[in-house]
Amino acid sequence: MKHHFLDQYSDRRSPLHSLDPRVKILSLLSFVVAVVLTPLLPPHRLLFYTLLLLSLVLLSRVPPLFLLRRSAVVLPFVGLLAVGLPFLGGSGGSYNLGPLHVTRSALLIFLNVLWKAWLSVLAMGLLVSTTPFTRLLRGLQSLGLPHLFITLLSFMYRYLYLIVDEFERMGRAREARAWRMGGLERMRVVGNMVGSVFLRSYERGERIYQAMRARGFGGRIRVMRELRMEGTDLLFLSLFLPLLLLPVVI
Repeated sequence: MKHHFLDQYSDRRSPLHSLDPRVKILSLLSFVVAVVLTPLLPPHRLLFYTLLLLSLVLLSRVPPLFLLRRSAVVLPFVGLLAVGLPFLGGSGGSYNLGPLHVTRSALLIFLNVLWKAWLSVLAMGLLVSTTPFTRLLRGLQSLGLPHLFITLLSFMYRYLYLIVDEFERMGRAREARAWRMGGLERMRVVGNMVGSVFLRSYERGERIYQAMRARGFGGRIRVMRELRMEGTDLLFLSLFLPLLLLPVVI
């Protein structure tokens, strides 16, 4: 079975898809740093970064709703901060939310974290959706990421789909044998399935490691062709980085 839930639209053609992965990685890191260091007030600076990122989303030809749904993964984590808002003090007045009181400074902290986290996750989703995972790993390797991390990410990508297939086969077998199972019993069986998949993954990982050692694997992933930057890559980088500094002077 074939899955594409990580880089589903990475094989499309667009100006962003054709860029060198190193350029996109450097642009992402620069964008995240600029967003994190930008204060919430006045809001026109973060609004500029939002419009810039949305323009890149349209340029990538990746469905915007797809990226927006993926970026919503940040909401549960930021929601944990919202739970503590009534207990944060500060000046600048307060807002009444039923029996709870939220200060203006606490609300600004929440909006600051929410906006910046959403922009960072959206930018990361855009990078993954416009870059095949193998090229992304080659770009990270060229930028000096330790080989151990490259190897771990590579195996995670390759065998995550295999684990998903294994879990789906076990799920179909469960439905075929016990399709009238109750809620509590179903939860118990799912727990047993998770444990079984973990043990099978561990055993398979040991077999794969021994097979790779027998074939001379030394811990470094080698490629047939190295990455090479073109003129369009340098042009994009020379235009994008100054744009990130534009809100500082306006």
